[in-house]
Amino acid sequence: MKKAATSPELTAAFEKHTEETNNLEDTDADTMIRDAGLILAAQKVEHYEIATYGTLVVFAQNMGHTDVAELLQFTLGSEKATDIALTEIAVSSINDQAAAE
Repeated sequence: MKKAATSPELTAAFEKHTEETNNLEDTDADTMIRDAGLILAAQKVEHYEIATYGTLVVFAQNMGHTDVAELLQFTLGSEKATDIALTEIAVSSINDQAAAE
């Protein structure tokens, strides 16, 4: 995104974010803290996908492509189900174990 940005301010903001991200360290292997972090990362992806598919459903509906909208809605439902399943795993055991480490 930094390379695609036209504005010097936006370019600087992307550069700053990249530097901040590069300063993060990995969690210890074989820990529940790492598992909690993995769930967090997976849910970030799921939320991005949920937003994307939700928007695509609306686009398809607005263009009159109801068959495409139905397929996208099905995929959206799958993404939401995955997010819920990850939350259930985190809440049922991993978060408590991670907090105790």
